[in-house]
Amino acid sequence: MALKSTIYKATLQLSDMDRHVYGEHALTLALHPSETEERLMVRVLAFALNLPADDLNGTLQFARGLSDTDEPDLWQKDLSDQLIQWIEVGQPDERRLAKACGRAERVAIYAYASSTPIWFAGIANKITRLGNLKVWQIPAEQSQALAALASRAMRLTVTVQDGHVYVSDDSRNVEISPQPLWGADA
Repeated sequence: MALKSTIYKATLQLSDMDRHVYGEHALTLALHPSETEERLMVRVLAFALNLPADDLNGTLQFARGLSDTDEPDLWQKDLSDQLIQWIEVGQPDERRLAKACGRAERVAIYAYASSTPIWFAGIANKITRLGNLKVWQIPAEQSQALAALASRAMRLTVTVQDGHVYVSDDSRNVEISPQPLWGADA
């Protein structure tokens, strides 16, 4: 018998002063049996950092990710079903990145493990032709602190200002400083 996903519910209050994106979002997240809460919370962070200001070009949605190799962790499709954004969490290989860059206008990767520098050194020379790719590193200690905020029913406040992200629940605060590795000011 296959293990089932665990459902998490989050209310996300977003104030992104860098991009002028604000709002409250009710999220339903499925934690895959092989997924950690750290990865789940990095997916929530990626959602907050990539949410469009409006839905004129479609909405940002959680995709099947780990459950379907043809889908990313998050994506945004326009009203004609064309892929605008493809967002991955973790350390995908260069073939997956090339495939994503061929399918979507913009591709973003959020790598969070302490092994990120080793992974990136292995693919850096292989992704030079992928002009629509941005790779970010979330320092491991920050992603682990973010994971500590995970609960089955979350109320999170995310504030983005000057490239720093502040995530808080009712009692704890975490500061996250995404480091660009490729594409965005790297």
